Order: sequence, then structure tokens, then C-alpha cells
Amino acid sequence: MPEFAYTDLLPQGEDTTPYRLVTSEGVSTVEGPDGRTFLKVEPEALRKLAEEAIHDIQHYLRPAHLAQLRRIIDDPEASGNDKFVALDLLKNANIAAAGVLPMCQDTGTAIVMGKRGQNVLTAGRDEEALSRGIYDAYQNLNLRYSQMAPLTMWEERNTGSNLPRRSSCTRPTAAPTSSCSWRRAAARPTSRSCTRRRRPF
Repeated sequence: MPEFAYTDLLPQGEDTTPYRLVTSEGVSTVEGPDGRTFLKVEPEALRKLAEEAIHDIQHYLRPAHLAQLRRIIDDPEASGNDKFVALDLLKNANIAAAGVLPMCQDTGTAIVMGKRGQNVLTAGRDEEALSRGIYDAYQNLNLRYSQMAPLTMWEERNTGSNLPRRSSCTRPTAAPTSSCSWRRAAARPTSRSCTRRRRPF
């Protein structure tokens, strides 16, 4: 009989993604029992994070993604069509990076996946704060609403805010810190993490 050995269902590898600081307001540390230090995150910080996340997802690609597209253009074995598509995607990324027009007209469904570690304290209504940030992004940015809400069995109406969002916020017992993943489902098959911002050129 094999010995017991625990492993996460989907273990994560090293994260080499460059991050940027969104805000330090509403984030502090507090001392707890047994000398433990807790990270305290206010709802406004979560709202701001969600709003910035939606903005960045709509307007930026990660540097590694942009570098892959550039490598296609430089690849002598790439076909003319390969290079045309890669160049077109880079041009689109450059336009979107100006922050006016999004990467794609289908601005998608906001899907929030968050993990709050055992040493992270919040007010307890994380989903509400995250929803408010998504709402604010769709009210303030040049994004198309695409969420339809059923009124009856045969009628539906656009929500006008791109809500409700799909979220999954878990509180694992072993994680010492907080980590959040943000993804967007849209016309493009790629999902991008969005607490990062880098100009493509």
C-alpha cells in the first residue's frame, strides 16, 4: 500500500509574470494572537483592484504574450499568413494600449477567481466589493455591455452594467497570503491575468 502524500489538484508552478502596484490605500497589517501578523484589506481596495483589473484585461496583453507574437514575425519558418496575423494582433494591441478602445468589441463576462489566505482579513463581503469594481469599470470605460438577464421564460434584457459576474472566492486554510486570479471570457480564446500593466511597445 502506498504511503499518504498530499498534493494540490492543480499545483501551480513559478509565477514569472511582472506585477504592478494598484494601490496601498486600504491595505494594512495588524498584529494578532501568538505574534501573528495579518494583512487587512478594506472593501475599497478590492473594488479598486476589480476596476483596474477589468481595465487592464480590456487594454493590455502580458509582455510574454507580446514577445511570442514578435517571435512569429521573426521566425523564418513562419508562413506569410502567420506573420500577417501576428502583426495584425500587435497593431491591435498597440491601439488598445492607448486605453480608449478595448482589445475586442466583445468585452466578455467578468469571471473572478480569488483565494484569500488564512492571514488575510476582509470585511467578509468580498464578492460585493468586487462586483462594485466591475460595475464601475463598465460605467466609466468605453466597454460594451453583453450580459442579458431573463425577465420571463421568453423575454430578456441587457443589464446595462455587465453584471452579474461569475465569481469563486475561496478561503484556503494553508495559504499564508492572498492571491487572486482574474480572467475574462470573450470572443478570443485566450484568458489573461489582469493585475499587470505593461505598455506593449
